[in-house]
Amino acid sequence: MALIVQKYGGTSVGSIERIKAVARRVADTVDNGNEVIVVLSAISGETNRLVTLAEEAGCVSGGREYDVVVSTGEQVTVGLLSIVLGAMGYEAVSMLGRQVPILTDTFYSAAKIEDIGEGNIRRELGKGRIVVVAGFQGVDIEGNITTLGRGGSDTTAVALAAALKADLCEIYTDVEGVYTTDPSICSDARKLKKISYDEMLEMASLGAKVLQTRSVQFAKKYDVPLMVRSSFNDAVGTLVCKEDKDMERAAVSGVTYNKNEAKISVVRVPDRPGIAMKLFRPLSDAGISVDMIVQNISHSGHTDMTFTVPEGDYNTAMELVTKTAKDVEADEVIGDKSIAKVSIVGAGMKAHAGVASKMFETMSAEGINMQMISTSEIKISCVIEEKYTELAVRVLHDAFELSAGDVEEEII
Repeated sequence: MALIVQKYGGTSVGSIERIKAVARRVADTVDNGNEVIVVLSAISGETNRLVTLAEEAGCVSGGREYDVVVSTGEQVTVGLLSIVLGAMGYEAVSMLGRQVPILTDTFYSAAKIEDIGEGNIRRELGKGRIVVVAGFQGVDIEGNITTLGRGGSDTTAVALAAALKADLCEIYTDVEGVYTTDPSICSDARKLKKISYDEMLEMASLGAKVLQTRSVQFAKKYDVPLMVRSSFNDAVGTLVCKEDKDMERAAVSGVTYNKNEAKISVVRVPDRPGIAMKLFRPLSDAGISVDMIVQNISHSGHTDMTFTVPEGDYNTAMELVTKTAKDVEADEVIGDKSIAKVSIVGAGMKAHAGVASKMFETMSAEGINMQMISTSEIKISCVIEEKYTELAVRVLHDAFELSAGDVEEEII
């Protein structure tokens, strides 16, 4: 008997008919001799509706009451699935985050899981029941409802799988797995049979929306095998697992992009110790993540510094940086929201030379200027004009022969 955690996203539980389809899939898993824990998101669009209601009521910055409101969507879906399973003759029990309990810190709207109680779930599994857990929500040490941030149900599922040492965590969504790039841009994008934790982590952080970044971090830390599958058919999905030798045979596994980026440049910054700290500390205090950073060579005691932030934080970041730039006597601050980040990712980069030069040659041949470049052991990212995003993705996908007909199936 295997213990399997199954997570279903909002589109998978978007109606009673879809919930009944999920129930049949869960029932089949049980009939095959497995213990099952199900983690559910809210019905597709419901969290957005609840957020809007909270904002219309006057909530502008999250907080305790905001989490009380937006966490209710998952309570509905876990109750409905448990009812449907019961009507099919399967004993099921729903659990909210506080009933598990999923203990978190007190950062409302972006809480991090600190501990998961196993006893209540194991007791219900021991009674032969299917346990249906509300994703996205937890509870702090004082009993207050918290939420894990958008996409947090993925993290709930992986954290439960890690805590209960599940044999497999299946993430069911509206796509069949992880693709070499966005199929809406490249119609010949290929579904990967497997991908390493590190590759998936890079792809998730660089714009791929299949899995939430924190869920992949959890999976890697606790060695939880993840299977990304579609809830709309029985197609074999993509396994996210430890890196193996097969993964190094291809230099690049995927191409990702992110249009939700903005660039800020501080011109003629005094080049002396402490200036970078003064520029970036206010951003950190405001909870704004800084991604790529480029600093030019010092000239006459001054330098230029350019960095990227999420587009949604652009206005706040510009205000903070403009104030700091004035304080440190920099010349000016220039902002640009019409950019995108395009990246190539692959564990095989560690074993293949010339990957960077091939990427740069490919972009140059199309007249695409790279404004910023960032690299790691298994990824290369560049900032370009947003209007060239789709072209860059397609030509890079072709250049690294990632289409279905380019790579033998057994390599991946």
